[in-house]
Amino acid sequence: MLILTVLVVKFLTGIAAFAFFKWKFTYWKRKNMPFIQPQFPFGNVPNPFTVKQAPGLIFTQLYKEMKRKGWPHGGIYVFTKPLYLLVDPDCIKTIMTKDFEYFNSRGIYYNEKDDPVSAHVLHVGGTKWKTLRSKLNPTFTASKVKIFFPIMVNRAEKLLKKLWAVYHQSATLDSYNTMSCFTIDILGSCAFGLDCKALEDDSSVFTKSIMKCVELSKLRVLTILMASVFPKAARNFKVRHYPKDIGDFFINFVTNVVKQRQENVCTRQDFMQQLIDLKNHDAETLSTEEMAAQCLIFFLAGFETSSITMTFALYELSKQQKFQDRVRQEITQVLAEYNNEISYEMITDLKYLNQVIDETFRKYPAVLYLTRKCSKTYCEPNKNIVIEKGTLVLIPLHGIHHDEEYYPEPEKFDPERFNDTNKKARHHYKHLPFGAGPRMCIGQRLALLQVKLGLFMMLRNFKFSLNERTEEPVKLTMNSTIVKPEGEIWLDICPA
Repeated sequence: MLILTVLVVKFLTGIAAFAFFKWKFTYWKRKNMPFIQPQFPFGNVPNPFTVKQAPGLIFTQLYKEMKRKGWPHGGIYVFTKPLYLLVDPDCIKTIMTKDFEYFNSRGIYYNEKDDPVSAHVLHVGGTKWKTLRSKLNPTFTASKVKIFFPIMVNRAEKLLKKLWAVYHQSATLDSYNTMSCFTIDILGSCAFGLDCKALEDDSSVFTKSIMKCVELSKLRVLTILMASVFPKAARNFKVRHYPKDIGDFFINFVTNVVKQRQENVCTRQDFMQQLIDLKNHDAETLSTEEMAAQCLIFFLAGFETSSITMTFALYELSKQQKFQDRVRQEITQVLAEYNNEISYEMITDLKYLNQVIDETFRKYPAVLYLTRKCSKTYCEPNKNIVIEKGTLVLIPLHGIHHDEEYYPEPEKFDPERFNDTNKKARHHYKHLPFGAGPRMCIGQRLALLQVKLGLFMMLRNFKFSLNERTEEPVKLTMNSTIVKPEGEIWLDICPA
């Protein structure tokens, strides 16, 4: 009798669960929104524990399916959670820019109570984001970035020294590790006035802490992604975005830097000073934990994306020497116009190198998709569709950048896609490496400059080719929330 009762309870529970999911899966139908038919129990995503592709690539597939159907947008489900996926570039422009007031949050999970360093300018929304953004903007103006340039050149010269050492030792370069150390050295100088010496020793406590932030397990990646879809549940379970030791490291680090500058009556023109000035002006605006959060994202956003972009650019140029030769030819020509002096203006004038970087951003966007969260109920213009407050919006960046209509043969690397003629003819929202609208990347200028300077210094002095240890084709890792190669990209180097 007991066994029969247990079986009946299990059966009824299963029926109830199935009915619950089935009702939840009618959400978009009830909203008159076209949608991709979900499957029990994961919705439109595969089983997260058995999936064999990088997180986020599923949204590229869903984007392509909607594009084939001719939909400008559509609804999808992650488990029972309805998400709004954008396809048409005009729809994307409307959400990210024109009607930004309805979508002013990224909708990325953070937990200010249990994980204070996760509450940084990239994650927070509303009034707090507006205050932080307006106060931090002056740090990233063209004039301020130009002030950083001599320091960046100094670090680029150390990168060159590192490459010469590699050439004399083995002539084989671990490109990602080297690019990571280079960006850490630049950001350490521009943010804190520190000489991190990561290129000389990548085992320092500071370098290890930065690296640990981006070395994710598959479980942690899935946890972060699911937390963004179900933030309330994640906060109830005290889910952290960053490991506790990383948070403690940055809080202690910021505390010590502030103390040293106050004791020595020292001020600098860097990111840290901007935060100190903000705190001194209004102590309630920024706590020590909040300062640490801004420093953390300054490093993570500038470090990972820039190092990955340089790595993939070198990888593609190593496969196609004609593009590499053309970059080097441009460098020689433009340098001659500036009397062989490396200057901010000279780096800015490297137009073809810009094209190479833009094409790298297209083929290997730092993130596979962008997100926005509806902050107040939104009625779509000229459509009988309402997006409810709290709905997560997806912009499938990888799908857009690999759309055959916009970029024929999307897997082919071709810098000519970004010559002046092609750029002018293309809808601006078909290429979004830094996002768009008020929440586009605040550090765009600094990121571009360090990428251009690093590539300039390397390609001016060295030729690169693929080493046999590099596995082809390069696959994207599953253990990351951004685009990263699964294995190392090894390059052979020789003097140019």
